[in-house]
This record gives sequence, structure tokens and C-alpha cells, in this order.
Amino acid sequence: MGRIAKTLGGYIWWTHDRGSLHYDVMVTLILIFIFLAPLKINFKDKPAIAAPHPNQITAYVDERSSAGVVYEVPASAISVQAAMNGPAALDAALAEALRPVAGEVKVLRYEPIPAHGKLQAYRVWTRR
Repeated sequence: MGRIAKTLGGYIWWTHDRGSLHYDVMVTLILIFIFLAPLKINFKDKPAIAAPHPNQITAYVDERSSAGVVYEVPASAISVQAAMNGPAALDAALAEALRPVAGEVKVLRYEPIPAHGKLQAYRVWTRR
């Protein structure tokens, strides 16, 4: 019984010499755990969701309208003055913000996108 306890103690305290049978068994068990545990154990880890850059304009296809492409312009890309000076100034500011991405466009309509009670972005329908 003392020999079994000594062997198990060697596994726990990692006292076996490198290259010995027991050392190889320990390394094999560790590698089996590393490679097979994620298949059987749900660690509940997920990749971090990369938030878009605050000044990033996103575009997607709108299949419900004839506009084709809809842009989401972050509110930080529009000056407060343009937003406060009425719809015409806001249309011009949105078109200006879209110019590097979409070129010369005419804003057909836009919708504010609120989040947690604050203006987050504008959803913009355009025409060339």
C-alpha cells in the first residue's frame, strides 16, 4: 500500500523523473484533458463581440424598399448643430458623413435609432 501511495503522491507533487513511465503518463493525462475537455465540458465561454468603431458607418441591403442599401450612421458622426438646425441641415450632415463611404448621395429619409433613452445612430435611406 505504501508503494501505491508513494506513486500517487508523485503524481500529485510531480516528483517523477522526466522520461520515466509515470512522467509520460502524467503528461498524457494532461494533454487528454486539454484537448478532450472542451468537447465534453461546457465552459460557457464565448468569443468577445467586437463592437464597431464609434465612427464606423455600417451598410446593409434593405429588401423591403427600392432604396437598396441602408446605412447606419452613428450619432457621433453628426454635429449637434446640424441635428438642431432642422431636417434640411440634418439631411446635408448625413449626406456629408456618408460621402467617404457611399460617394455623392441624396438622403431619401432617415430614422433615429435610440438606445437606452439616447440617440445612438441614424438609419439612412439614400439614392445616388
